[in-house]
Amino acid sequence: MSALTDRLDQCKAEGRAALVGYLPVGYPDVETSLAAMRVLVEAGCDVVEIGPPYSDPVLDGPMIQHAAARALEGGVKVDDAFIAVRTVAEAGAVPVVMSYANLMLQRGWSRFAQDLKAAGGAGVITPDLTPDSAPEWVEAARAEDVDTIFLVAPSTTRERMALTCGASTGFVYATPLMGVTGERASVGDAATRVVKDARDAGAARVCIGVGVATGEQAAEIAGYADGVIVGTALVRALGDEGDLERLRAKVTELAEGVRAAR
Repeated sequence: MSALTDRLDQCKAEGRAALVGYLPVGYPDVETSLAAMRVLVEAGCDVVEIGPPYSDPVLDGPMIQHAAARALEGGVKVDDAFIAVRTVAEAGAVPVVMSYANLMLQRGWSRFAQDLKAAGGAGVITPDLTPDSAPEWVEAARAEDVDTIFLVAPSTTRERMALTCGASTGFVYATPLMGVTGERASVGDAATRVVKDARDAGAARVCIGVGVATGEQAAEIAGYADGVIVGTALVRALGDEGDLERLRAKVTELAEGVRAAR
């Protein structure tokens, strides 16, 4: 058990899914991004995904790519991600980092896990790593009791689904749509199928990241997943101008949607 599994289980005991919000560090600047993460917690996020901006975010859609480029132009550093982790933990939510592997490798697997743990972080989502491609990361994370969160998709084979779910702690990140991240007009049946496949493979907790943009979509996903992950809609709400009240309104809408599905 970990702070992350405890929070997900607490939400389940309340008869609802968790709301997981993502924001990149440094967008539109470091101080505003930290304030934005506090807003996420205040408005109803149970878990906050913190994204250290990366120069080649190939799995992210145009809105998050834009935010990452803006953050990098502003001089954001990986160390700022750990400041954000501490900020989220102090605000009362569970912080996890969503990072491309090269950032972690450059810092060193063990050091990254140690720095995350020291800041109060619970886990790391690694969208471009599979469990068998980086056993050094899994070993370093286990040594620090840091959750390793891997991704599954509709194209994941039965064998790889079992491998990924077995190596994931905290939760399994399920993405039912192929392609980059971003808001979608509808969720579709693939979401329910990928959650079922992950649970059949042994996943105790499955959170869905599918481009949720509205409270209605959040309520739909919350009906069968353990957590609803929202990123692009929050980045868009914050915007280049750093509109914290617009962000607060969007998080409140999503939190009400998640809670309406109980």
